[in-house]
Amino acid sequence: MSDATRELALAVATLRDEDEALRFLRDLCTVNELREIAARWEVARLLDGGTSYHEISERTGASSATISRVNQWLRYGRDGYRLVLDRQARSRRRRR
Repeated sequence: MSDATRELALAVATLRDEDEALRFLRDLCTVNELREIAARWEVARLLDGGTSYHEISERTGASSATISRVNQWLRYGRDGYRLVLDRQARSRRRRR
């Protein structure tokens, strides 16, 4: 990874809450870039929940290529999706 990518990761790690994250993302990304990132995250969440490719495509408008690519990273990537999905699941359980 490049130094710039590592610096970006360090910047993200300094964010304290949802509001700060949203402010940073909005300044960092164009509206379309943010929409694309959010769509990939939604695909990852739906795949993790067992939703079929067809249903994901209908619900999100994502192409089968995008869904497949997200699924590959979800299953065989560096576990970044898994890390955050699991943390969010634990956080939801604690709030109940």
